[in-house]
Amino acid sequence: MAAPLICPSILASDFARLGEEVAALETAGADWVHVDVMDGHFVPNITIGPEVVKALRPHTKLPFDVHLMVAPVDPWLEAYREAGADYLTVHPESGPHLHRTLGRIRQLGAKAGVVLNPGTSLSVLEEVVELVDLVLLMSVNPGFGGQSFIPSTLRKIERTRALLDAAGSKAHLQVDGGVTAANAGACVAAGADALVAGTAVFRGGPAAYADNIRALKAA
Repeated sequence: MAAPLICPSILASDFARLGEEVAALETAGADWVHVDVMDGHFVPNITIGPEVVKALRPHTKLPFDVHLMVAPVDPWLEAYREAGADYLTVHPESGPHLHRTLGRIRQLGAKAGVVLNPGTSLSVLEEVVELVDLVLLMSVNPGFGGQSFIPSTLRKIERTRALLDAAGSKAHLQVDGGVTAANAGACVAAGADALVAGTAVFRGGPAAYADNIRALKAA
């Protein structure tokens, strides 16, 4: 079984030194940088605008995996792509026309992703699977870091992997929320190939990042 991609969420980083944090992640062996964008409306928090993403882009060559928790989402796609996003992932609930939104992301030259909340049905994915490069399963309800992993997510990972395989899709299957070295192995065994982790990567400061990332990959 291949080691998963580790995608640290900078929501858990030191915001006073974001550029240094992103550079340190690359040195530590991270695969992607996960950027949680929250608007205070779709989810109960406000985080990172496109100008911050643009400012971070020169600090690393790692792909930027931008999770848009905003509604309506369509007006923001171009700005985050121009800022340096490589992946743009959107929630079906954040706009009226998911198929059109995913097509627009691809038109902009980014990889398109769909995010499914714990209460969102996989049936949504069935209708757009041919447009998807990334499926992100939330293992917590979005809006805050530091939440506990919802155990039933493991069954949803298995069902999503089966759906992707049946469709012949090469999309990455990513899990986000309460991911730690204690449950990372179960997520991968269920079919995930990319893990978003916040506290599990950033605890202990930059000197610990490499060990924390290795622990997640080896779990």
